[in-house]
Amino acid sequence: MGVQDAIAEISTFLGQRLTRSKSDLDLHGRSESYFPLTPPDAVAYPETTQEVAQILRACAKAGCPVIGWGTGTSLEGQAQAFQGGISVDFSRMNRVLEIRQQDMDVTVQPGVTRQSLNEELRATGLFFPVDPGANASLGGMASTRASGTTAVRYGTMRENVLGLEVVTAGGEIIRTGTRARKSSSGYDLTSLFVGAEGTLGLITELTLRLHGQPEAISSAVCGFDTMGGAVQAVIDTIQMGVPMARIELMDEASVAAVNAYSGMTLPERPHLLLEFHGSDAGVAEQAETFGLIAAEHGGSGFDWATRAEDRTALWTMRHNAYHAILASRPGTRAVVTDNCVPISRLAEAIEGTQADLEEAGLPGPILGHVGDGNFHAILMFDENDADAVARAKTVSDKMVTRALALGGTATGEHGIGVGKLNYMAREHGGAWQVMGAVKAALDPQNIMNPGKLVPPRN
Repeated sequence: MGVQDAIAEISTFLGQRLTRSKSDLDLHGRSESYFPLTPPDAVAYPETTQEVAQILRACAKAGCPVIGWGTGTSLEGQAQAFQGGISVDFSRMNRVLEIRQQDMDVTVQPGVTRQSLNEELRATGLFFPVDPGANASLGGMASTRASGTTAVRYGTMRENVLGLEVVTAGGEIIRTGTRARKSSSGYDLTSLFVGAEGTLGLITELTLRLHGQPEAISSAVCGFDTMGGAVQAVIDTIQMGVPMARIELMDEASVAAVNAYSGMTLPERPHLLLEFHGSDAGVAEQAETFGLIAAEHGGSGFDWATRAEDRTALWTMRHNAYHAILASRPGTRAVVTDNCVPISRLAEAIEGTQADLEEAGLPGPILGHVGDGNFHAILMFDENDADAVARAKTVSDKMVTRALALGGTATGEHGIGVGKLNYMAREHGGAWQVMGAVKAALDPQNIMNPGKLVPPRN
């Protein structure tokens, strides 16, 4: 038994929705980051939970690897088939199943994207806040425990997933959690599957927490004389309890890249991008308080955006920053670092990273969701230059070592996949082996996204 046996069985019930065309295989073998093309053996397009269960039963019987696929926006190779197998594409399971306005929650299929959900919610006065930048699928966002620009106020996927429907490695359909806002009933299996990166099962339905659309929204950009001043303004703002909805950092190199890519005209110096949510009076008070803090640390040149189209342009610019940075050096690839540290240690972490980049002679624009201590250095290199590749990986390793020493993590939001697998033992010690034991218990054949997240099996 093997991959071909699984393909033969799955084709009997999916028909043409199981494909082996080169274009489909190549599409599902790509990554947003630096990993090489690694196509699966076939791509399945289920339309129901029952079909997903049939796929997994066939794969379990054949010992065939299974990899979940949302929109392919993950950055650590989570959706690539490094060991072959079947890629399960959830793009046809894309329905919003039920919106419950009074309870402020919604149930969706995993292929629904965050933008399409918010379009569906527009008339209800509610919205789903988690915004990783890319128009990712909600199933993929749950699987990587994604967050993004709004996490500083609204939390990550961990805080916003109430319950799940999951198909296990053996093809059993289970439900985790309830629609209640709290529970003391047993193990928190919802949190176990959120962030499991498809290594324990495939998510086929999500119940999500919704939030009320704020009465007033105001966004702004503010320039600073130094990176240190910008970072200290962030730290002081958080410590004073100002309820920022977003507070993002871009260094000089990031600003130059987005200016060229998006047609912006920001001065080429460190900038914070801000957003305030609340009542008209509350937003005005928050903005005034931040302005006083920023001025103490060399902040000036506030540019306010209160019209929806201006705010959209501002955040589109920020969300496109990664692509803008790559476009600034055509032909380069990038290691996208993703450190997160306690907010009080943020300045130390960023200053250390800047020193590492200077020592390595490597371009690495810095940006990030600094309101919760999460920042990224985009380490660019020519993949044909072995020395540049080695220097990029050395800088990444130094950044992780520093983050862990400061009480932080190797990844604030992008997850592990294969890209950060080598950091897990350092960060978790013996707890990483416990993760492997959980994986072995729920997936004894190791067919669910093998080679990712947990210790490799012998």
